[in-house]
Amino acid sequence: MLSKPSAASDIASNPKDSMATPLRTRLSLSFLAVLLIGMGLAGALAWLAVERLYQTTQRENLLAQATLTAEALRGAALSDLAAEPYSQTTNVTPGIHTHLLEEQDAVLLTLPIGPDTPSRRVPTVENSRAASPEMLLQRSEIAAALKGTPATAIRRVASAGNRRVLYAAAPVYSSQGEIDGIVYLATPLPAGGLPGSVIAQLAGAMLLAALLAVGAAVLLSRRIARPVETIARAANQVAAGDLDQQVPATGSIHELESLGQSFNSMTASLRQADQAKTAFIADVTHELRTPLTVIKGTIETLEDGALDDLEGRGPLLSSMQRETERLIRLVNDLLVLTRADAGALKLDTQSVNLADLARSRCETLASLAQNRQVDLQVKTDESAKVRGDPDRLAQILDNLLDNAISHSPTGSCVTIHLQQAGNELQCSVSDSGSGIPAEHLPFIFERFYRADAARDRQIGGSGLGLAIVRALVLAQSGRVTAESLEGRGTTITFWLPAAF
Repeated sequence: MLSKPSAASDIASNPKDSMATPLRTRLSLSFLAVLLIGMGLAGALAWLAVERLYQTTQRENLLAQATLTAEALRGAALSDLAAEPYSQTTNVTPGIHTHLLEEQDAVLLTLPIGPDTPSRRVPTVENSRAASPEMLLQRSEIAAALKGTPATAIRRVASAGNRRVLYAAAPVYSSQGEIDGIVYLATPLPAGGLPGSVIAQLAGAMLLAALLAVGAAVLLSRRIARPVETIARAANQVAAGDLDQQVPATGSIHELESLGQSFNSMTASLRQADQAKTAFIADVTHELRTPLTVIKGTIETLEDGALDDLEGRGPLLSSMQRETERLIRLVNDLLVLTRADAGALKLDTQSVNLADLARSRCETLASLAQNRQVDLQVKTDESAKVRGDPDRLAQILDNLLDNAISHSPTGSCVTIHLQQAGNELQCSVSDSGSGIPAEHLPFIFERFYRADAARDRQIGGSGLGLAIVRALVLAQSGRVTAESLEGRGTTITFWLPAAF
């Protein structure tokens, strides 16, 4: 298992991080803020709409009262009525008014109203007994009534405590059809714009909506934060070295489902990497131990007196030299793989005739092929130039040829086939050996992997050859694959950018 990183413990012990606001709280506050802002805007608009509706209703009611009162006074002797305070009870039409006004808020203005006429009585809601003709003529509702149109108006009255007052004026017609006077009504509007009962109902509705918003914010935040909290706890366990953590990867939120799947894929990759690391260390340890054990045993033998035996020490020194060379090759191979993994391989990229290089490597390995009675052949198109590093390409061909020769039966042939494939050059190295079982084929490019470990150790393979081939091909912008049938041989093919 992976050891617990010190950085993780530092983060966990950092007081600043421990004081950070939890995600659920942040989401709850965010949702609540959004909901409250929306509800506040909706509430303000609803308040204005209700207030406007209330004022419209009051206007219509008051105007209806003024109009019906004016109709009741049609043809009456207004001069006699104006001498006495007007009483709304003179309107005997039942079932019309939504409410009754105070007698002092309903007055009858007789005509004419002009500069030479005396002041007229106005509704006592203004805390004034009379108003000058100039003041009355400036009022829009009275001006409209003088032209025969009933009208209303709302204005603030300073003498009434700066309250808003609703006025309605309707013309009174004589028996001859002429405007003989004006019924003038007034009623104060609530200071808050709406009656107290309506305000209480609206406040109750807004409070209930706020409580529902709090509940919705908590539920939504819990629904989103719970999977994230689960993943956070699992991540802490992974940081502590437990790579067997899994989180739910299903849900109604696509992003959280994707996050869960990614986390599970990550832990699976970490487990695989941890297992590969463990296997790699074990393999390296074993590969290093074998030559070191031989070298140590040879040295001990020489120290015990074999050094003075001129005839016997030769084979011992030769054995020690072989194991030393094997150890050096192993270290060099590991160094190549390490540099390839780190992207630190130094490549001298240039145009290389891969056909000439393949023939050269076949000549170099001709003695090894002759010992096993294996023939080497190169088949190529006219153009076989690639962009790559000559030394690294030679290393690739050497590993593939060495591997093919080692697994080829006596009297067989190993073939290198080069051909153009679009913008790439395809190079295939084929043998007619025993082949690789299908279950092993996907893993042959992994380090220290052996389909037949016992036979490989007898012929001295370390299991790094194909891993190096893949690393070097990828480092030169290429790709590599393997095909094999048991009993019919194996073909390793790689592609590299062609040079034109």
